[in-house]
Amino acid sequence: MKNILIINAHPVKDSFCNALAQSYLQGAEKSGATCKLIHLIDLQFDPILRYGYTKRMDLEPDLLQVQKDILAADHLVFVYPNWWSTYPALLKGFFDRAFLPGFAFNYREKSPLCDKLLTGKSARMLVTMDTPKWYYSLFNRKPGHTSMKIGILGFSGIHPVKISSFSPIKSSTEQARNKWLKTAEKLGKRDGN
Repeated sequence: MKNILIINAHPVKDSFCNALAQSYLQGAEKSGATCKLIHLIDLQFDPILRYGYTKRMDLEPDLLQVQKDILAADHLVFVYPNWWSTYPALLKGFFDRAFLPGFAFNYREKSPLCDKLLTGKSARMLVTMDTPKWYYSLFNRKPGHTSMKIGILGFSGIHPVKISSFSPIKSSTEQARNKWLKTAEKLGKRDGN
């Protein structure tokens, strides 16, 4: 049985991202997966890595718990809006504080390479955007998708990372949103197997 951790990184809980997360959760549970949904906005933590890597900050209890949840998970799902071509500051702050050396990776002495500590896990991103997908890909060159897939998750050893984008949100109809919710549920079913 697959263990799935869903992280909703939209700072507004009553958002379409939350609806996507709930639909994905329903689909994954229907497939028999064990699931946990976390809303980053509910966690108590300082999102600023105040000393960089020069001095260790104590991790708040909520971050320690999420790290345990990540280690226990087979599959991670990140649900968030694409803002300024990337992701909300809340999600970036979460990665800065939780994906630390010794947890997500370890630097190697005298080497440009690092040890990837989260290997054996897969991930999916459910991303809402106002920008049409073709424009985001062709003109913006997908900076947020690339940062998440390669710079954060891939750097930590998480592979494969699949991306599902839902756009444009701003001008979408209720019919389109319902279709996207069904898509998220199907993805949950597929990923839960």
